[in-house]
Amino acid sequence: MPEPVQKQVAENRKARHDYFISERFEAGIELRGTEVKSIRQGTVNLKDSFCAVKDGELFVRGLHISPYEKGNIFNADPVRPRRLLMHKREIRRLEARVKLEGFTLIPLKIYFLGPRVKLEVALCKGKKLHDKREAEAGRAARREMEQLLKEKNR
Repeated sequence: MPEPVQKQVAENRKARHDYFISERFEAGIELRGTEVKSIRQGTVNLKDSFCAVKDGELFVRGLHISPYEKGNIFNADPVRPRRLLMHKREIRRLEARVKLEGFTLIPLKIYFLGPRVKLEVALCKGKKLHDKREAEAGRAARREMEQLLKEKNR
């Protein structure tokens, strides 16, 4: 059987700038019908979203899925908390790391894996201002070296 095709819908680029990403996880997401149609149109914003464990269940909060235009009364609240679907032992392990080690759970991207909507969640630690400056300086140096190599090879 062929591998299902992954079609990315939205990405949280700001997360890579603001956090050190240590581990990534794939989670299913519990949605209503019109939300899936809206995601297919690409009207999703992950910018200020985060994940939290409550009563042994994992929820994503702040994930904005715009209402589907043709959805009338069936449209849900665009920023309602949505349950993520993961194995219980994975959720417990994530909860322990968040509580004890000071990590945060941040959604990185939302995509379709075949017909199903998946959310990539990362275990992250926040960057300080000097860490962000170091990362930017490293990117600038790498860019400059690539340009010099490109000019030298002409």
